[in-house]
Amino acid sequence: MNRLTLPPSSRLRSKEFTFGVATSSYQIEGGIDSRLPCNWDTFCEQPNTIIDNTNGAIACDHINRWQDDIELIANLGVDAYRFSIAWGRVINLDGSLNNEGVTFYKNILTKLREKNLKAYITLYHWDLPQHLEDAGGWLNRDTAYKFRDYVNLITQALDDDVFCYTTLNEPFCSAYLGYEIGVHAPGIKDLASGRKAAHHLLLAHGLAMQVLRKNCPNSLSGIVLNMSPCYAGSNAQADIDAAKRADDLLFQWYAQPLLTGCYPDAINSLPDNAKPPICEGDMALISQPLDYLGLNYYTRAVFFADGNGGFTEQVPEGVELTDMGWEVYPQGLTDLLIDLNQRYTLPPLLITENGAAMVDELVNGEVNDIARINYFQTHLQAVHNAIEQGVDVRGYFAWSLMDNFEWALGYSKRFGITYVDYQTQKRTLKASGHAFAEFVSSRS
Repeated sequence: MNRLTLPPSSRLRSKEFTFGVATSSYQIEGGIDSRLPCNWDTFCEQPNTIIDNTNGAIACDHINRWQDDIELIANLGVDAYRFSIAWGRVINLDGSLNNEGVTFYKNILTKLREKNLKAYITLYHWDLPQHLEDAGGWLNRDTAYKFRDYVNLITQALDDDVFCYTTLNEPFCSAYLGYEIGVHAPGIKDLASGRKAAHHLLLAHGLAMQVLRKNCPNSLSGIVLNMSPCYAGSNAQADIDAAKRADDLLFQWYAQPLLTGCYPDAINSLPDNAKPPICEGDMALISQPLDYLGLNYYTRAVFFADGNGGFTEQVPEGVELTDMGWEVYPQGLTDLLIDLNQRYTLPPLLITENGAAMVDELVNGEVNDIARINYFQTHLQAVHNAIEQGVDVRGYFAWSLMDNFEWALGYSKRFGITYVDYQTQKRTLKASGHAFAEFVSSRS
């Protein structure tokens, strides 16, 4: 298949449904010399952290090529562009605004408005200024208040040009991957640290939401979570229990506080020193109403009991995998959306990231990534199926606009619908990009 199709009656075929593409600052901008050092700069310098020993110093050179990149987005015919602000580009060491950095993002907003593209801004996509990491990072409760202050300044500076704000992108990755198992910046491996960081990130979200309500009453405000539905590897009760525990500790750990004001019951199974440091009023702050909830979905998770009361994840044998080694499982997206809709009283939902890393080859100036087109096709169908069953999904953002720095995997994996030659920085729209553009333009 080289086209994307859905039934004419599908809500995704309506222009009221938002389609967009997504990026993040550290992954594409480069421009390391015009911002403060961040935790990922430091992490990349450490041995055995990035698989190809690269970093985000140049990335896709978006800092210099942003105008061409916005032209690329506009030519796709999408409605919106989701991108993030680098905290250390817009805030100086003393906490004041960096006018040069602010101007960079204001120019992007102006260009987006000229192209009739809605701006969806993420205020934190993992790149914490290093001086704050040095002061404890997300283990320091004060970092949540520093985030509030940054959000206050930057949202006032950007005025009314932003259609939608996201406080945090995937706090699971910042906390669990960064502070609990240590495969992301800052590389800490400690259960208690992971849970403390998670709580302070959620607190930062709550504080930022208060600021957004005050400064940006005309913009949508919410948060983005990455979630995978958790399946038991067998019908054995031990595996069923393991999958439930994994879901609670990995994914509902973020959704439940945001939507109900309390952590899952699995909190009681943690050692006392690993339980999050909850202060009076924290949970009410964390669980303020959201204008929307963003969900990033890539694959499902299959768990077995590990024999010690815990869980271990295994990828099923004989299934289709992406270049990340992740199972292609579109039914998981439908299952996730329906489960959340049954479990919680939800705000409107956005699929803020969905896509696949594939082994892309540029041949005669083209990238014929049929597998990625098939991935988009089946996952758009999965969203359609969830909507048909009553889930209020209002938008879908393809990850990613272009190949970029893929965190601990460096430049070894390509998620883009646009191919980037990192030597020349030439952009080449892949077959998936053409298919995505054709589908979006076919809406009525």
